[in-house]
Amino acid sequence: MVSAGMPSTSSSSGPPKAKPGVIITHPNRSKPIVQSTRATVILLLIASAALVMIVTIGGWSVLQGDIPILIAYAAVYLVMAYYAGRWSRGVLPIAAVLALLLAIFALVAAPGWFQRDKPGYAEPALNASLLGLITLLIVPVQLLLIAFTMRGFQQGWNVELEQTDPHGGGTLPSSA
Repeated sequence: MVSAGMPSTSSSSGPPKAKPGVIITHPNRSKPIVQSTRATVILLLIASAALVMIVTIGGWSVLQGDIPILIAYAAVYLVMAYYAGRWSRGVLPIAAVLALLLAIFALVAAPGWFQRDKPGYAEPALNASLLGLITLLIVPVQLLLIAFTMRGFQQGWNVELEQTDPHGGGTLPSSA
């Protein structure tokens, strides 16, 4: 591979650096509504991961093959909560899609937990009716997560403005 003398176009070195004398600001991030949306998204992602883990651990003895998927789902939600905390707007539509899938799966799975609450079925660690209720509780949490992630996506978390550093003495490029 010949790379000598060629400018690098990869973005693996991180976000672009500000020019000397220029400060990059994110004006939308200081708005209270944007901060509360971000906090709500993080809270809903963590709550979703917790609910999934409660169902996973509570139904461990009767879940058949679903355990790795549920653990991975909870882990992905926690990673997305971390990135939402770092103002990553790109994680929001992914969270919305995964929330939609989880809501569908929870809606389909909940009746199965209620059917297990009869004699003759293997008893999970938590009562099957309680697991069914928790599984049904996942559905509205996911619908709220979808609504708040789409609202966060509309709020422009990624908008950047370049301003002159009053202490750096630099000037902004002219737009003339």
